Parts: sequence; C-alpha cells; structure tokens
Amino acid sequence: MKFSFALGAALLALSAHAMAQTKWDLPSAYPASNFHTENLEQFAKDVDKATAGKLKLTVHANAALFKAPEIKRAVQGGQAQIGEILLVNYQNEWQLFGADGVPFLADSYDAAMKLYKAQKPFLDKKLGEQGMMLLYAVAWPPQGIFTKRTLNSAADMKGLKWRAYSPATARIAELVGAQPVTVQQAELSQAMATGVVDSYMSSGSTGYDTKTYEYIKNWYDTQAWLPKNAVIVNKAAFAALDKPTQDALLKAGADAEARGWAASKKANTETLEKLKANGMQILQPPPQLKADMKKVGDTMLKEWLEKAGPEGQQLVDAYKKM
Repeated sequence: MKFSFALGAALLALSAHAMAQTKWDLPSAYPASNFHTENLEQFAKDVDKATAGKLKLTVHANAALFKAPEIKRAVQGGQAQIGEILLVNYQNEWQLFGADGVPFLADSYDAAMKLYKAQKPFLDKKLGEQGMMLLYAVAWPPQGIFTKRTLNSAADMKGLKWRAYSPATARIAELVGAQPVTVQQAELSQAMATGVVDSYMSSGSTGYDTKTYEYIKNWYDTQAWLPKNAVIVNKAAFAALDKPTQDALLKAGADAEARGWAASKKANTETLEKLKANGMQILQPPPQLKADMKKVGDTMLKEWLEKAGPEGQQLVDAYKKM
C-alpha cells in the first residue's frame, strides 16, 4: 500500500513537471560550427539553467527544420516559437529589414552597432505589428568579394556567376554586370562545386564554413556592410510564459547579443587566418575597385531611400546623428 502510494506520488510529481516544462523549437539556417549557431546553443543552455528546466529550447541548425527564407513565417505562424533570421533576406517585404545590407552605409563594427541602435525602434514596431518581438541581433563580420578573377575595377566583375542571397546582393550583381544566381548558404558548397556560381559577396566566416577555398582563391576585403542575424520570438508564445521565465529569456537574450558581437569580431580575425592557411589570398581592394564599389553603394542608398520613404530617411538621419 505504502509502495503504491509512493509510486502514485512520484508519477504525479513527474506529470506535474512534464506539464510545467515548455519546449520551444529554434530554427537556424547556419551550420552547427558557425559562431551564430554556437551562440544560440549557449543561449539555449542559459535559458535552461535560468528557468531550472522550465523552458527548453532546441536549436535546429543548418536549415534542418525550415529553410532560411521560411523561418520568419514559421515564427509568425507559431510553427516555431523562436527563430534566427538574416534581416536582409526580408527587404522586399519591408525595406527597413534591409538597412544593414546597403553597401558602405555602415562599414565597421562601431558603425554597424550605431545603425542597429537606429534601426531597433523600427524593427520593434514592425515585428510587433506582425505578432513577433525582437529578442536580440548579432552582426556578421564585414563583407568582402570571393572571386576566381583578379579584380582591379568593377568592370572586371562583368559576367561573373554571382551568388545572390538577398535583394541587395542581387542588385549589386546587376549594377556591375554580373549574373545573379539565388543560392542560400546551405546549398553554397554544391553550387560552387558544380559551377553554378563562381563568385559572391560575404564574410570570411561564410567562406570558411562553406570551404570556399576549395573552389575560389581570392577574397577582397571591401568591408562593404555587416548584415545582422536577428532572433525573433512569437509574441503569443512569449505571453504564455510566466513572468520569471519571460525575464530569464530576456536576460539570456541580452547576454547572447553582447557575447555574439564579441564572437563576430573574433570569428572575423580567426576565419581570415584559416582561409589564408587553406590557400586563400586575402587582398585589399585596389583604389579603382574601391571607388567603383562606393558608387554602387551610393546608387543603392539612393534607391533604398526612394523605396523606404520617410521611415527610411528617419532611420538614416538618426544613424548619422549618432
């Protein structure tokens, strides 16, 4: 009798614990070895620890659960409660998502952080209207040009099979006479191996993750822009958490943001060294190429402001005052 009572009490305690535990899926588009994903894993551990296991986050790396362009919609629709997105991917939906993809608007970590601070109130408002909230954001390292060719000017980019992963990268291709081919990061190695693309613009981190050095030997350090990954949360899922769990999630997010920006700077230095060790040439852009790309940036900022309207102008004004 005592045994059955004890067993019943234990089962009741277990079921109460199971009921109290909330499980969230966190889709990401990048490999487990990428610094963004490592940061997500640490964030998930921090949430688990801070909530004493009440909120469990499962990170699904490398587009295993949803492909990169699907993640935002999945969080918005509640198929995933939380997810990591590349903001510039959604520029066609709302121009201000692509502010950090305008070439040479913010071309250093300090400038990128200022742009983020200017962009954040707009992001909070827009995501809030869409039933989501911004938890934190982390910049990628500065973007350069991976190419098999020697580049002295933008004219040398004519006819390149150029990987495009956002509206901005597709527009760069058009402006320099390259041929844009849409390829997400998870498919990039295969696209290079099969000759679908022979050039693209991204960080050293992406170059190392995708073993670009096996196919392409030049990287021009143009420091063109530092796009951000944002971790977004479904508002209804957040509202269903108790206050201590909400607070723990917000605190872990703030910690992940600070840690992520530091990790990005570290990854930039380390991955460029690793690329060099694997035979990649890390090159400074020649003056003419730099001047030509600056013109591309000026054209794209003008076009972006025309599409973004007063909101875009407000954001750029706020950024330039910082």
